[in-house]
Amino acid sequence: MAPKTKTKRLYLIPVLTKALDILELLQNENQPMVLETIHKRTKISKTTVYRILKTLVHRGYVGQTADRHYRHIARPKKLRFGFGSQSAEMPFSEAVTVSLKEAAAAVGVDLLVLDNRYNAETAIENAETFIRERVDVIIEFQVDEHAAPIIADKIAEAKIPLIAVDIPHPHATYLGIDNYRAGREAGGVLAEFAQQRWDGEIDWMVGLDLAEAGQLVQSRITGAFEGVKTRLPNLPVECFVRIDGRGMRDISYKVVLDFLKRHPKDKHILIAAANDTSAMGAIAAIRDLDREKHVAIVGQDCLEEMLIEMQRPGSPAIASISHEVGLYGPRLIDLGLALLRGETVAPYNYVEHRAITADRAGRVLEADAGLTVAAAASQAGGENKSAPKRSPKLKQGAARKTS
Repeated sequence: MAPKTKTKRLYLIPVLTKALDILELLQNENQPMVLETIHKRTKISKTTVYRILKTLVHRGYVGQTADRHYRHIARPKKLRFGFGSQSAEMPFSEAVTVSLKEAAAAVGVDLLVLDNRYNAETAIENAETFIRERVDVIIEFQVDEHAAPIIADKIAEAKIPLIAVDIPHPHATYLGIDNYRAGREAGGVLAEFAQQRWDGEIDWMVGLDLAEAGQLVQSRITGAFEGVKTRLPNLPVECFVRIDGRGMRDISYKVVLDFLKRHPKDKHILIAAANDTSAMGAIAAIRDLDREKHVAIVGQDCLEEMLIEMQRPGSPAIASISHEVGLYGPRLIDLGLALLRGETVAPYNYVEHRAITADRAGRVLEADAGLTVAAAASQAGGENKSAPKRSPKLKQGAARKTS
C-alpha cells in the first residue's frame, strides 16, 4: 500500500494543496481571521499564507477588510448584498431600490432588500437581520444620524463591509451627492429667479430642512443660503430662516402652511427644500392659501411628480436638482465588489448633480419615457439582460486603502 500512496502524492501540487487548506479553514470557521491565526492553524509559512490570501482575494474567493481580516466568500453560490432602503413610501428611495435591483441582477449578485420605514428602530433591526444572514456587503440608506453609529458599530463588529447612501455612517464608504454644492446650485437658481421676476427683492429665504439627517445633509440648505447670498449680497441675515420638514410631505405641508399664515403680506418668498417630497408638501400648502405668485421653490431629487408640477401653469416650483438616481445602482454594486476585492476605495464617492429648471422638465420627462419604452421593448425582444452594463466612474475624494 505504501508505494501506491507515494505514487498518488507524485501528482499533487504542494502550493495548490496549501491554498485549499487555507480556503477550507476560512470556509469551516465562517468568520474573519487574521494572517497570524491562519498561519498558526495551517502551519504554513507566513510568506506563503500571505501570497495565497492575496491571490484568493484577487480572484474573489476571499474578502479582505480594512483591518486586515480575511473571510471566505461563498462560491459558486452568488454573492449576496443586503440593502436597507430608506422607505418604500418615499419616491426617491424607491427609485434607488429599483436601480440597485437592476444593477445587482445584471452582474449576478443576490440582493436582500429590507424596508427601514423611515424609522431608526426598524433600521437597527434590519441591520441585525443582515448580520444574521451573513450577507457579503451591507448597503444602508437610513436617515437618522443618531441611529447611524449604532448600526455602523454592529456591522463593523461583524466585519462586513458597509456602504452608506446619502447619509454618512461611521466605518462606512459613502455614496451620494455633494450636499453643499447641490444646495448652492439650488440657491443660485432661486436668486436668479428673484433677480429676473422680483428685481432682487426678497422678504424671506426659507430652508425647508431635514434636521435628523445630520449636518452633512443639512448643508444642502447651507449651500442654498450661500448661493442666494453670492448673487444678492445685501440681503439682511434676518430673512434667512430654517424650518424642519423632516423630508416628509405631510410635515412640510403643515410647517409651510403655518409660516405663510404668519406672513400673509409678504410677496417675495424663496424656498429651498431638502428633497422633492418636502417640496411637494410645501407646494400643496402654497396652493391651498392661493400664494403661488408669492413663492418660488426649488427641490432636490428631480422626482417625476416634481417635473410634472413644474410644467403646471403658475406653479411655484421652478427647478429641482437631479441626483441622477438611475446611476446609484451600478455605482453601489461597483463599490461593493471593489471593497470585497480589497481595492483602494475613496471614503466619499459623489454622484453628479444638475439643475433641471421648469423649461427643461418636459424634455426630461420625454427622455425618461423613451428609456422606459426602450427597456420594455428590449425585454420583449429577449435581449441578454444578464450582461453587466458599464457604469460611469465615480467622482472620488481622497483615496483610502481597504487592505
